Amino acid sequence: MEKSYILIVDDNPEVREIIHVLLEGEGFEIMEAEDGMAALSLSESTNFDLIILDIMMPGKNGYQTCLEIRKKSNAPILFLSARTKDSDKTLGFSSGGDDYLAKPFSYNELISRSKALIRRYQVYKGKDDSRNLQKDTAAHDGMSPKSICFHHLEINEEKEQVFSGGKLLTLTGTEYAMLLLLIKNQKQVFSAQRLYEAVWDEPYYYGASNTVMVHIRNLRRKIEKDPKNPVLIKTIWGRGYRCD
Repeated sequence: MEKSYILIVDDNPEVREIIHVLLEGEGFEIMEAEDGMAALSLSESTNFDLIILDIMMPGKNGYQTCLEIRKKSNAPILFLSARTKDSDKTLGFSSGGDDYLAKPFSYNELISRSKALIRRYQVYKGKDDSRNLQKDTAAHDGMSPKSICFHHLEINEEKEQVFSGGKLLTLTGTEYAMLLLLIKNQKQVFSAQRLYEAVWDEPYYYGASNTVMVHIRNLRRKIEKDPKNPVLIKTIWGRGYRCD
C-alpha cells in the first residue's frame, strides 16, 4: 500500500520529534518544517496527505501559512496549538484549517484525528484513476459526467468540483464533503453532532459544534450570494442545518 505523507510544522524541535515518532510508528512518511516559509517550500515539492501546523511561529504564523497553502492545495490541515480560545479556533478554521487540537494533546487523539483526516482526504484524492477511466468511458458512450444542480451551484461529482454561475469555487475537502452531504439529503435537518460524525468520521466531542459552525460559515461565504442571508444552507434554530 502506498504510504501517506505528513508535514509537521512547528518551531519547537522537541514537539516535532514527539509527533514524528508517534506518526512514523503508525506507518506514515514524515517531513518537518521549522517555520511557515519552510513549510510553503516543502508543500510546493511534495503532495502531502496531512499538514500539522503550529500557530505561533517566527516569520509567517500558522494562519498566514495556512492561507498560502490553501491557494494551491486542498490537503487537510490540522492546527496544533497552545492557543485554545474560541477566537483562535475560529481564525484557524477561517484561514482554511480542517481541525484544531490544543496543546498539550493526547497522543491517541492526535493519531485518531490524523488518521480520520487522511482517510477522508484519500477517499477523494484516491479516485483520480477511476475518474479518468469513467470519464473516458462516458465520452465514448456520449455521456456527460455526473453532476448535481442546486440553485446556482453545479457539482461535478466525477472531479469533485463545485461551480457557481460557471465559476469554479475553491473548497477544502471538509467543505466539499459537508456541502455534498447536505445537498444529497435535502430537507433533512442535520444536527451539529450528526454533521460532525458524518463528515469528520470520528465521535462527537464537547466543542465540536463550534467547529461545525465555523465550517458552515466559511462554506456560506463561498457559495451564498448573500452569506448574511443564506438561502442554500439554512440554520434551523435549536436543531441544526439543512439544504432546501
